[in-house]
Amino acid sequence: MPATVRLRALNGTPLQDPATRRTVEASARSLADREGVKLLALEIAPDGITITLDAERIVGLGFLAELRRSTNTWYEQKYRDGPLWGTPAPGTEWE
Repeated sequence: MPATVRLRALNGTPLQDPATRRTVEASARSLADREGVKLLALEIAPDGITITLDAERIVGLGFLAELRRSTNTWYEQKYRDGPLWGTPAPGTEWE
């Protein structure tokens, strides 16, 4: 069963910025490749990213945690702002 996971921006719409959008997308694709997880779908909105993986839910959650960690670190260092991703209300981060 595919796992669909989502990250939402803590504030505003940072993925409207082309450089931020490209970096987040490249990070997700690179992580999937490194971990040997098949990326079934990747949707980027101005305020977040939704990823569907050909993996169990627990793998999707681990993937999401690593993507969040790495892109938050990049964003905070590059823009001296952050974090990029917030913690949504319970039940709204993952489907």
